[in-house]
Amino acid sequence: MDFELTEEQSLIRQIARDFATREIEPIAGELDKKARWPTEIVLRMAELGFLGMVIPTEYGGAGLDAVSYVLAMEEVSRACASSGVIMSVNNSLFCDPLFKYGSEWQKREILAPTASGMILGAFGLTEPSSGSDAQSMQTVAERQTDGSYLLNGSKNFITVGPEAEHVVVFAISSRQGNRPSITALVVKKGQPGYLQSPHDDKLGIKAAHSCTIYFDNVRVLPEYVLGTDGQGFKIAMSTLDGGRIGIASQALGIARAALEKAIAYAKERKSFGQPIASYQAIQWMIADSEVELDAARLLTLRAARLKDRGVRHAAESAMAKLYASEMSTRVTHRCLQVFGGYGYTAEYGMERHYRDARITEIYEGTSEIQRIVIAKSALG
Repeated sequence: MDFELTEEQSLIRQIARDFATREIEPIAGELDKKARWPTEIVLRMAELGFLGMVIPTEYGGAGLDAVSYVLAMEEVSRACASSGVIMSVNNSLFCDPLFKYGSEWQKREILAPTASGMILGAFGLTEPSSGSDAQSMQTVAERQTDGSYLLNGSKNFITVGPEAEHVVVFAISSRQGNRPSITALVVKKGQPGYLQSPHDDKLGIKAAHSCTIYFDNVRVLPEYVLGTDGQGFKIAMSTLDGGRIGIASQALGIARAALEKAIAYAKERKSFGQPIASYQAIQWMIADSEVELDAARLLTLRAARLKDRGVRHAAESAMAKLYASEMSTRVTHRCLQVFGGYGYTAEYGMERHYRDARITEIYEGTSEIQRIVIAKSALG
């Protein structure tokens, strides 16, 4: 598989790197400390076409490929993981299923303004008592005689939920024995019965607000059904296949930020009269981190290239997400150790990377779920 970047892909990476370095990185610490929604960054990502990167231009997107998306996601996440996940949710979890399964009306009226960044979208699968076991959800969409649905239930940990104009919500529309039939609905914010909690107080990615959303007899018109009735579980799983590429890219950016800082610090910090970079213990931590970061990047690029080719990539996306997320936790742990006591303070930002890395092992499918997906593929 050829991993050489095209001229266009290299340009996208450079644009993203310049933007992240100049405009995101200087305020990332403040965003984290105050848990402030990065309004100015989201507006700039919209201007750069980063909120609908792989969506065709006719539907408001940038018309780029998944590899370009991975490259831009890594650069943005290196500067600020919160900004990275906002970008990931809009691209992977909202725009992607709208483009794949949406009607022409949905693409024109909902996808186009979301891909262009005029509005934002979110993804509602997880519930208070339903996480990895998605089919145990309790949210119900009762079909009415006019073809509309009455939606009742709740979804939690909805990243971008407080700011999203629409949320793709998955709900049980009927039951056949013990197996529920799940339907995907595009639910507009602000309708009667649509309520949301204050944003969550989290360990990391604090500027990327998430919340619980409640539905009390929310009426969803037929034109807002995504795909067909009963197709929801398929839509959710295929969406997560692509979403895992985005989270793998986020994990790459977080780990790279930590490693770059650790390398610079090791060259400057002296112990017993010489830079700590001269000690083998530090060199091995740097070396191991470099190897793991590069391996994770190659896995992620492979998954993205398969997606671009239209090839099934569930196992490859799971491998990328599993390895990159666990790599990010290991690398940030080592890099914080390189800083010693200073790494434990907020002064250098290392503790922020350490906190941000941990969520990548949990959302869009825990590491345990990724191992199940990979094992099923291997065992046929």
